[in-house]
Amino acid sequence: MKAIVVYESMWGNTAAIARAIAEGIGEDTPALSTAEATAEALEGVDFIVAGSPVIAFQLPTEKARANLGAYETKAPTPPDRSHPALRTWLDALEPGSGHAAAFESRIWWSPRGATGTIEKKLAARGYKAVAPAERFVVESAYGPLKDGELERAREWGALLATAVG
Repeated sequence: MKAIVVYESMWGNTAAIARAIAEGIGEDTPALSTAEATAEALEGVDFIVAGSPVIAFQLPTEKARANLGAYETKAPTPPDRSHPALRTWLDALEPGSGHAAAFESRIWWSPRGATGTIEKKLAARGYKAVAPAERFVVESAYGPLKDGELERAREWGALLATAVG
């Protein structure tokens, strides 16, 4: 199995979760931003784990990302929009076949999320979910992660590695 964890992250929380999941899957598993997850990086990959923060109660759209700077005046730092949205990355993903899993970072009370859309887009490209999607909680809209979430992400990564075998 050759796995990769691909993420979109605005304030670093989803990136931290992605790195922990990759550690749980195995030491050769990279965690890459959507900018780093190029066609070359995906060569030979048969297991994609993809994740994003929940923005406006969904997988971020380009409009929601563009509005972050204008409306997120309470954020401790500006959002990192240096990489493409995961939605855009998934739409450009070349069809393949293999396994997949989805995750999101979110505030605990969010009425909707990103994982359903991630799973649908991965399935449309030929990647079948091997486990239910996972949700990792941040203390507030910008973080930090709730205590124990990085450990839980590592454990989930190890579970995914077992599921794919």
